[in-house]
Amino acid sequence: MAMAVTNRRVILKRYVQPGLFSEDAMEVVTGETPPPPVAGSAAVLVKNLYISCDPYMRNRMIRHEVSTYVADYIPGEVLTNYGVMKVISSGHPGFKAGDLVWGVTGWEEYTLIDKPESLSKINHPDLPLSYYTGVLGLPGLSAYVGFFEVCKPKKGEHVFVSSASGAVGQLVGQLAKITGCHVVGSAGSDEKVNLLKTKFGLDDAFNYKKELDLDTALKRYFPEGIDIYFDNVGGSTLDAVLPNMRLFGRIAACGMISQYNLESPDGVHNLFYIITKRLRMEGFVVFDYKGMYHQFEEEMAGYLKEGKVEYVEDIVEGLDAAPAALIGLFTGRNVGKQLVAISRE
Repeated sequence: MAMAVTNRRVILKRYVQPGLFSEDAMEVVTGETPPPPVAGSAAVLVKNLYISCDPYMRNRMIRHEVSTYVADYIPGEVLTNYGVMKVISSGHPGFKAGDLVWGVTGWEEYTLIDKPESLSKINHPDLPLSYYTGVLGLPGLSAYVGFFEVCKPKKGEHVFVSSASGAVGQLVGQLAKITGCHVVGSAGSDEKVNLLKTKFGLDDAFNYKKELDLDTALKRYFPEGIDIYFDNVGGSTLDAVLPNMRLFGRIAACGMISQYNLESPDGVHNLFYIITKRLRMEGFVVFDYKGMYHQFEEEMAGYLKEGKVEYVEDIVEGLDAAPAALIGLFTGRNVGKQLVAISRE
């Protein structure tokens, strides 16, 4: 295959500080296409089709003195995240030209991947390939393990999901309904609330931006209290949830997007309820559950094919749109899973 000479890519221009960050922390540049794998190399050269925008990328743009669960990006180097790719050439016996795969790649048109053992083949190409950045990728696995492994739901329990129309939240709500739970979600616009009640089939939903008092709102939607809270936002929502939990309730801390752009995090004042209500609050990182991926993929693919789970994506076209799409996650601009289409082959 005759390769393109150039390779457009998104790099980090500089580390960002706590607080709001803007597109100018990133830059779209043009470089040379990586060469095909040399003889004897186990690398693969891929063409990137779809790349994922995820809130955790914000944390990787800060220079950490103490290392966190994922490495910092390096200024001047290409951003990386999960994506869907087509193999162009391969020195690895497990991959051949034309294979469709997903895994960590660059925010660029072409990437040479030195350790392709981290890549997974796409087992359900009859479903949209973009789903492997979301419902069949890490957001889907996050919803699945966070709800079933951390929350351990029982039929009939009352479940609250924040950021319930996002990449993870929309799946948690639907998995809870499949389990036989009563589910209410919150979101930041009337359009998203309508999605939750119609497309995703939640029992109820509300626009948190229109609620003057979150505690009052939760008492209205959960007069008997909350058994399970799937937390994607942290901050004032978590604080309001704690007094409204039932005895022996469970809280899965998946993300805290309300806090990522603050110069100093919000305090949580109602922690004493963890003791008095005998609550269990557990944070989790999806990478710890990769061993469950095959079980999850088959179950979720089945739900999708049977129409039991719906998935909404917010797709922007081209790498030039990628920085703004990432920034938009923190203002709620996206409706559904945010991703970038680089090539729709």
